[in-house]
Amino acid sequence: MSEVYGYQNCVLRLDLTNRKITTEPLNMDWARKYIGCKGLSTKYLYEELEPGIDPLGPDNKLYFTTGPVTGTSVPCSGKLSVTGKSPATGTMCDCSMGGHAAVKIKQAGYDMIVLEGQLDKPGYVLIEDDKVEIIDADDLWGKGSHETEAILAEKYGYDHAIISIGPAGENLCVMSCINSDYYRQAGRGGMGAVMGSKKVKALAIKGTKGVKVPDAKKMVNRVLEFLKEDCLQEDNTYVYDTGTTAFAEGCGDGGIAPYKNFSDTTDPNLDKYNGDVLLEYRVGKRGCGSCGLGCGNFIKWGDAIVEGPEWETMSVAGGNAGACDPEQIIRYNQVADDMGLDTISAGDTLVWAMEMTEKGIHDFGIRFGESDKEVEYLKLMARGEGVGKDLALGVKKCSEKYGGEEFAMHCKGLEFPQYEPRGSWGMALAYAVSSRGACHMTSYMANDEVFEESIPAYSAEGKGEVCYGMAEWNNAKFSMCICDFWATCSYEIMTELLELTTGQKYTLEEFGEVGRRVTHLARAFNNREGFTRKDDSALPERLFTEKLKTGPAAGQVIPREDFESMLDQYYDTLGWTRDGVVPEEILKTL
Repeated sequence: MSEVYGYQNCVLRLDLTNRKITTEPLNMDWARKYIGCKGLSTKYLYEELEPGIDPLGPDNKLYFTTGPVTGTSVPCSGKLSVTGKSPATGTMCDCSMGGHAAVKIKQAGYDMIVLEGQLDKPGYVLIEDDKVEIIDADDLWGKGSHETEAILAEKYGYDHAIISIGPAGENLCVMSCINSDYYRQAGRGGMGAVMGSKKVKALAIKGTKGVKVPDAKKMVNRVLEFLKEDCLQEDNTYVYDTGTTAFAEGCGDGGIAPYKNFSDTTDPNLDKYNGDVLLEYRVGKRGCGSCGLGCGNFIKWGDAIVEGPEWETMSVAGGNAGACDPEQIIRYNQVADDMGLDTISAGDTLVWAMEMTEKGIHDFGIRFGESDKEVEYLKLMARGEGVGKDLALGVKKCSEKYGGEEFAMHCKGLEFPQYEPRGSWGMALAYAVSSRGACHMTSYMANDEVFEESIPAYSAEGKGEVCYGMAEWNNAKFSMCICDFWATCSYEIMTELLELTTGQKYTLEEFGEVGRRVTHLARAFNNREGFTRKDDSALPERLFTEKLKTGPAAGQVIPREDFESMLDQYYDTLGWTRDGVVPEEILKTL
């Protein structure tokens, strides 16, 4: 067998039920077609999971997947894919987590770690190169994620990357996340609950192995050129200066910053908690493994400290909740991270509860502007106590139980990111067709429609093709494990980086086909679980019937026929049926 470059050619598989630890070669045929990270984990998920399994049962699997450039000098390559079947939606779910865990996994000698089955009692996994142990974690169970990470780092050394869950994951909350480096999350779709269902509290990983490439000197020299000539350009470096706090003004000025549970888009108090305010309290900076940009901002306000907050958290704990106290926004972020809760889903559920209370439909005991209660409610949700027991179910199930479905802002059970679709119609399509439910990461249509204004925001024309083009590019890019913030990283750059790392040549068409293949396969997984057009179409009625009242998008509503037209366009671009199903002839090519 010829030497493998870029990959470690090794999958670490933990059969938790039988406490059996094995390794196997990576499927290199799949690696050629899906590269790594998002693509490769989607392929493994599709092939290994039986249709209809319980996401919180022993038959679900949790994949921690790296890629060929992970652990090399390629900038912005420190992302880790965390993938499984979502307990929030029943769809496939892929999350991208920053920090240093991906690099440590790769340096320990593994392309992928697979957790399958379930432990009979709480444990954690210690990985030090070839040494892998499952250790009892009774003393860690019930602790916050931050304390857990501190205990394990102190015990084993700060050269270990720690991946952990908080109480939310332990209690199988469907909006629970997986944490690493304290403030980095696999945030969406309830992957923390999947890990909690397996009774795995944490993984502690140390690696001392390198990554082989065909010509290290040539690669480093070329990477330095890419870093200077492309990565460290103004279109990307703004994230070093501001992080995503910069999005506050862009979304506010563009009429897409949600206000009071997406009932409008104008927050009169945005200047009280925007980036200019928050960054006055910055006390440090940080980047992920092999990062060239360093988006992380440590903000300390009183006794509240967080790396962030990101725009999503600023919005959902700020204007969307009718609140404007920056210290409470930071505290909200800190508590959510420690409890292991997705700030977006938890926040959207809370602002829905606020509207339910104020409209007199059901009294959840919380109203718009009560930011101190938001923090306390997070703890109740994570522990499944009191009113938090219901709210931890998310807006879909809560609204089915108590009413208010027309303003329960979700798709397929995953709550909306913080971009108002009536001000960016393409975002409605992006939320609808994303494989994991409402998601902005695959097709960030707001960029073209609002920030760059390169296409009309309030039009259905041509949106299906544009939305797919973004999905193809991002799915290929995320299969390379390249961070979203290297926004100018082109197919040309990625194919060259892939050749420098693996020695394998891809044409631009072949590389684009990777993104298309991932899009098809993720959809095929969801089709197999029963998801079709009816689920894409089931966005909240508010978008189609309630006009925005103020701001640049005032008067906007999405006509139902225009939304359905965008769906038709998207399906047609991919060659799917008008019911949103991947045809058998396409499946055979995958």
